[in-house]
Amino acid sequence: MRIVILGNGLSGTICGRTVRELDSTAEIIIVSEEKHPYYPRPNLIDFLAGSIPREKVFAFNEGWAERQRLEVRLGLRAVSLDPGKPAVTFEDGSSLEADRLVLATGACPFIPPLPGAEREGVFAVRTLDDVLELLDFISSRPEIVILGGGLLGLEIARALNFRGLARVSVVEVFSRLLPRQLDETGASLLRSHLEKLGIRFFVGREVSEILGDRKVSGIRFKDGETLQAGAVIIASGVKPRLDLALQAGLGCGRGVIVDDYLKTSHDRIYAAGDVAEHRGRIYGLIPAAFDQARALAYNLCGQTKKYEGTIPASTLKVVGIYLTSVGLVNPEIPEYEILTRHKPDSGLYKKLVLKEDTVIGAIWFGTRKGTQEISRLIQTGRKIGEFKNEILEEDFDFSRIFRD
Repeated sequence: MRIVILGNGLSGTICGRTVRELDSTAEIIIVSEEKHPYYPRPNLIDFLAGSIPREKVFAFNEGWAERQRLEVRLGLRAVSLDPGKPAVTFEDGSSLEADRLVLATGACPFIPPLPGAEREGVFAVRTLDDVLELLDFISSRPEIVILGGGLLGLEIARALNFRGLARVSVVEVFSRLLPRQLDETGASLLRSHLEKLGIRFFVGREVSEILGDRKVSGIRFKDGETLQAGAVIIASGVKPRLDLALQAGLGCGRGVIVDDYLKTSHDRIYAAGDVAEHRGRIYGLIPAAFDQARALAYNLCGQTKKYEGTIPASTLKVVGIYLTSVGLVNPEIPEYEILTRHKPDSGLYKKLVLKEDTVIGAIWFGTRKGTQEISRLIQTGRKIGEFKNEILEEDFDFSRIFRD
């Protein structure tokens, strides 16, 4: 059996590796538009911060793919799919037929239609080449404005701040940072911590234009106020790369639509990771990409494995901050019970969202202790009724809940 995987990011690499674990005879070809071997995207933040050298960005040492008997072709862009075979044609004119074809092409940065977004000095950070280009540009120490106060925007801000190359400002259109992952209390604590590091924030502000002639000189807010900047980094989210799927006539919504077995609308074409839409949802999260890739590998090998979804979990990769957000943290209807513990002096904040004594969401700020156990509670759906008055204490023994 020949399996062709388009994309050597997390989902493509994990899928290929798992297929090899399950099938020693399959021919596995991973093709990537990027010219670099697989690297975990969180490593880009460490590299941007200067905390790891370039060679440490990559997940595996030289020769890993060969030892796994994975054929990896780099720097090759797919331009069309023929779902009938299935087959894929590449920019250099070559093509590959497959018994099973996997779309693991991921997502690209979403660039809002801002006037001036084409100017020199405007960046988006998604790939290693993006980071290399950004580092080269900001070596002249311009002031930097980051558009987006989500996970990526804050991680970039802290990384650049850690390097000490420039003054960094973050603009967020919502009224608080991490609007999907935090409530008002958690966001306020996070902002306060980052401001102490020297990062400036403009929340509840909308940008109308990126200023400059050929090069960036700043931004203009909707209210007319301007902010000077020599570089603007857009961190406004991502969008699935749908060009191949749309050209091939595969079913697409916001992403490539897949069923519970990661199969697209065509029997021999599958999708996983940031490009895939499952039960109306695009996750854009590492745990989901991993879960999908593993399940997909089993299905490719004829061992039926259903993907039921992934509970969203986010951890902020910022030195000196322990922050985890799991599941539903901002319920909009009153049927949920909320438990909180807040110690402003120490910067500790814990929040649990319960439904019928079952934890369905949590914010853990200022400590790592208990994060794995809380995630496990959410995954297993175990009730905590008799422990509700104790569970947020620092010395709570979670093994009491899991005994039986």
